[in-house]
Amino acid sequence: MMQRFPAQAMVENPRYGQLIIGPPGSGKTTYCAEALKFYRELGRQVGVVNLDPANENMSYEPVLSVMELITVEDCMEHLQLGPNGSLMHCAEYLADHLEDWLLPALRKLGATHNYFLFDCPGQIELYTHHSAMARVFERLERERYSLVTVNLIDSHYCSEPAKFIATLLMALNTMLRMSLPHVNVLSKADLLRKHEAKLHFNVDYYTDVLDLKYLLDKLDDDPAMRKHRKLNAAICSMVEDYALVSFQLLDAFSTDSMLRLRNHIDKANGYVYKAGEEQTVNSLLACAVAAETEAARQQHDIQPYVD
Repeated sequence: MMQRFPAQAMVENPRYGQLIIGPPGSGKTTYCAEALKFYRELGRQVGVVNLDPANENMSYEPVLSVMELITVEDCMEHLQLGPNGSLMHCAEYLADHLEDWLLPALRKLGATHNYFLFDCPGQIELYTHHSAMARVFERLERERYSLVTVNLIDSHYCSEPAKFIATLLMALNTMLRMSLPHVNVLSKADLLRKHEAKLHFNVDYYTDVLDLKYLLDKLDDDPAMRKHRKLNAAICSMVEDYALVSFQLLDAFSTDSMLRLRNHIDKANGYVYKAGEEQTVNSLLACAVAAETEAARQQHDIQPYVD
């Protein structure tokens, strides 16, 4: 007999968020702009919150922007800091003003929005070494936001073994430090065809992060990397031991690609189980498992991006 979730298991007025992170140039702002249009077309009450104090060329209209509170330019001018130091200071300033700026503003927006795309700064140290952004994310969690970190990484890194290994280490570090549901994304997948000739393996080798010893062998072709083989082997071994890192491919301008990524994100932040949607246990489990043949996965996730 199929059973339904009890009413007390539902959360009233659930709120959801995507924390869009990634190195500079990985396509975070472009993704936010396209995702805003995409989710609105799906009927979601969505808004973009800009948390990047250096984001002067937004291609979307944010419902809230940290640049109303502080900017990198102001820090550089008044505190005599460089660009990186200014961004660090801005992140700390935001973390110190959660209770009197960010959270009150989000509560007001809660009357009209229940799904937020947080466009975060691109300085990767903020997620791998610094604690300010982690404090922001943790406070949002305590505010009952169901969050998922969406880590965008330019897909061209697949074409260079050393850069791809560095990408794996960065992704693993970020996942462990953020301690949140996490989706790693290889962005600009529509450009993979340009780099396909440089790829040493099939695309699914990179998305599924298969046996990395083959990638180590490719590093030996570079004399500068050969002397670091033990270090590279240790990094690859650690990534494989945790077995946490995999990637989804994304073309932000493709509806099909956005739909595929949405399915992964909705499972990660729990939107698929949201309150108010009557679903049986069996249907929820089927959605969570996402039963799909390997041939179908290849057809939808890999083939659109390669010849």
